[in-house]
Amino acid sequence: MGSEWSHPEEREPLLQPPPLPLPPPALSPARHAAPLPARRPLPLPGPPSRVYGRRWLVLLLFSLLGLAQGLVWNTWGPIQNSARQAFAFSSLDIALLVFWGPIGFVPCFLFMGLMDKKGLRVTVLLTSALMVVGAGLRCIPVSDQEQRKWLIHGGQLLNGLAGPTVSSAAPFLSTTWFSPDERATATAIASLLVYLGGACAFLVGPLMVPGPNGTSATPLPHDISPELIKDRIEAVLYAEFGFVALIFSAALAYFPSRPPFPPSVAAASQRLSYRRSFCRLLSNPRFLMIALAYAIPLGVFSGWSGVLDWILTPAHISQVDAGWIGFWSIVGGCVFGIALARFADFIRGMLKPILLLLLSGATLSSIWFTLTCLTTVIHLPLTTATLYTSSILLGVFLNSSVPIFFELFVETVYPVPEGITCGVVTFLSNMFMGILLFFLFFYHEEFSWFNWCVPGSCLLSLLLILCFRESYDRLYLDVIVSV
Repeated sequence: MGSEWSHPEEREPLLQPPPLPLPPPALSPARHAAPLPARRPLPLPGPPSRVYGRRWLVLLLFSLLGLAQGLVWNTWGPIQNSARQAFAFSSLDIALLVFWGPIGFVPCFLFMGLMDKKGLRVTVLLTSALMVVGAGLRCIPVSDQEQRKWLIHGGQLLNGLAGPTVSSAAPFLSTTWFSPDERATATAIASLLVYLGGACAFLVGPLMVPGPNGTSATPLPHDISPELIKDRIEAVLYAEFGFVALIFSAALAYFPSRPPFPPSVAAASQRLSYRRSFCRLLSNPRFLMIALAYAIPLGVFSGWSGVLDWILTPAHISQVDAGWIGFWSIVGGCVFGIALARFADFIRGMLKPILLLLLSGATLSSIWFTLTCLTTVIHLPLTTATLYTSSILLGVFLNSSVPIFFELFVETVYPVPEGITCGVVTFLSNMFMGILLFFLFFYHEEFSWFNWCVPGSCLLSLLLILCFRESYDRLYLDVIVSV
């Protein structure tokens, strides 16, 4: 219902070409003496546009899907000490469970092509179905420990395959359903709820699952057995499966591809084909510059936050405290990011200055955190308060930059479809995340090198944004033609 615009030519522009001028009428010699005054040309009418109230329901369903995907992906990092006790996970297992997220982006170009050809509904239903199967695999009660371990790995892989859609389709959804003065806000809500799901894992896991508070070698309290820990973890897995199944049922009942009429001129205009879009992106140095500015720090930060409990364990930070640090850093970034996106909707053309401020704050915060952890070299106070403050500020600045980056990507390379543009940059981000976690397989005894990757990536991104020349092609079309 409401799945098509005008007709099969949904990719064709609704703007009609200007009518050809009629030949001037034959005038008598007497009338040539008094020529008619020149008439000012009338502006071309824009396509019929309308904004529907149901857009908020569509945004809610998609955002909840992203939240569930982030929640399932980050299940194991915050409770890695408990998982070692319950399922005999090794350090390699913990890193691999996080690593399935970026591995799931390998076939992301297939999802981008599906979104471009079939629209949001088919892509969202396929994505949510993969998540349901993946969450169900983790709940299969198998007595053999090794088989159960591989079922959990398989479930995490299927959930990772849902990552390309929930991470890159937010600008496509906002353009399809929302007016120009709401697009940045809708992009922020849809894209940041994925991170909020990861934040909920930081909160739910440590609060629901008991575990050793301290290093992984700390013995369990006498009244808490490994069987109890395993039961609590399985309860979390069942709850996540129920949540994902509920979202899939709601999307199956109602999730249209697009409204009957587009909300803006840009939403109805013609876009490049799938092949031409990639040629345009790969041959555009400005896009490649800003894509690296996004992919490197966000990929490094995602990998770093996914094993934050592991990183903080040598500093004798408990599993619960590490969970709260991760939770508030992501929640702060979500709230601040939505507020900034709303500001960008009101004051247009300010995306680059906003990114410069955010990346400057992220660089300073990450340097503070890294120097605090170097207790043997620099004697900064290592307390829970300093770790809380520095890591929360880092999460706020980096996470809130995601929707601003997405809007700037789309403006820079328009008329490349939004799903393809953001799919490419999220693929790059997960590629850098995967490279970082790959090295973590071999160098997981000491984490100072891992901590230094974060400020280095933020500083590089800041320099790239400083050299970037911004443009707002999509906004120009909406403003000029609508007026």
